[in-house]
Amino acid sequence: MDIARTALTLRGEDSIGWYQSSEKVRRGFCKNCGSTLFWDPIFQDWTAIAMGAFDTPTQTKLARHIFVSEKGDYYDIADGLPQNET
Repeated sequence: MDIARTALTLRGEDSIGWYQSSEKVRRGFCKNCGSTLFWDPIFQDWTAIAMGAFDTPTQTKLARHIFVSEKGDYYDIADGLPQNET
C-alpha cells in the first residue's frame, strides 16, 4: 500500500531500522524480528507499506500485480487483475 509521507505516522520508531539498498531507495524493517515493513523511494513523496505489517483486517483489495515477469513458474495469477511485467 502506497501512502503519502505527510499522511504516514510511525509508532515505535526505536524498533524500526532503515537500510539504504540503493541510491534511490531505502527499506524499513523491524529491528527485533527483521520483518520487512517499508519500501521508501527517496525522490518520491510516498512510502510503500508491506501489507503483512498490519495486525488487523485492512479491508484493502489488490489493484494490480507487479513484477510478474519475476514470479516463480509455480504461481498462477488468475484473478483477472492487471499484471505489470516490471
